[in-house]
Amino acid sequence: MSTRAPFRRRRAAVAAAALAATLVAASCGGDDSADEGPADGAAPDGPSGEVVVVAHDSFDLDDDMRAAFEEETGLTVTVQQGGDAVSVVNQAILTAGDPLGDVLFGLDDATLSRALDADLFVPHEAERLDEVDPALVLDDEHRVTPIDHGAVCVNYDAEWFASEGLEPPADLAALADPAYADMLVVQNPASSSPGLAFLTASVAEFGEDGWLDYWQGLEDNGVDVAADWSDAYYTRFSGGAGEGDRPLVVSYGSSPPAEVLGLDPLPEEAPTGVVESTCVRQIEFAGVLAGAENPEGAALLIDFLLSDRFQESIPLTYFVHPVIEGTELPEVFERFAVDPDDPYQLEPEVVADNRDRWIDEWTDAVLR
Repeated sequence: MSTRAPFRRRRAAVAAAALAATLVAASCGGDDSADEGPADGAAPDGPSGEVVVVAHDSFDLDDDMRAAFEEETGLTVTVQQGGDAVSVVNQAILTAGDPLGDVLFGLDDATLSRALDADLFVPHEAERLDEVDPALVLDDEHRVTPIDHGAVCVNYDAEWFASEGLEPPADLAALADPAYADMLVVQNPASSSPGLAFLTASVAEFGEDGWLDYWQGLEDNGVDVAADWSDAYYTRFSGGAGEGDRPLVVSYGSSPPAEVLGLDPLPEEAPTGVVESTCVRQIEFAGVLAGAENPEGAALLIDFLLSDRFQESIPLTYFVHPVIEGTELPEVFERFAVDPDDPYQLEPEVVADNRDRWIDEWTDAVLR
């Protein structure tokens, strides 16, 4: 969920009506069409050429997925990585109407409203959207399609807490308790997607009148602030792959399976745990960019991202959850990942309206 490279500039004006007609035609292939290539291996009738995906640095199509899409559609696909999710959306807004690609992938709850307000997308009601958990479909005009979801949660070093005879904190409020002094490392919300998500969790829990007091309590309790997730998790956190001395870190509900992936046999418990009551949901979306050079191909790419083939690859490729209900999860994910039943989740409009102010106030309270 997060950060690279210059983009190729593209230009094309495409009538929305023509796009809609093409998408209707593309949707007539049946439920399994996204998972079945053309019978004789030839490219099917439809759009041709290249589809360019503008995405954050954590997204790419591996060789198998790329080959599968290209075989099924006759299209080639190029991924242009452009930094973290916030940077990618900012770039897209600056180039609105003259986009850098055909599809934008990776905007999340925190950036969704801003992107929609900027009219970055044209509608596309994806195949299989009716199989997506309705709670994840945040745009009823179908300008964006949910592709995956995860949870940002406080993780803890299980061995450290066991050795100290101390129970991990039960919730957000407990993190300000002196019993957990100098234990927590968080990410700067101005530069980190999970850091911003954790900030929104604090707003959701303590409200506009209390969230800054909460952060003052965390500061008094010795909270450490890292620039990004990698620094927080690998350098300052003591659990799992971390090499630091802090036993509490803001990370993901899917961090524990990452810690045991590849072990044979799998252990009874992962070396890190998740404080489920602290989790805030993140949903990642993709959309067809307005003014795209290949909108028909972009629509097919989004349909492919909801195919069984791609959805089943999500847990062990991106370490988040698929959005198609009933998608089979790998054992390591079933056993060790946390998908909270009742995560914090603010309305995207609320985040969009207040994000910059929250970050400024957080910076004044915590860093100055």
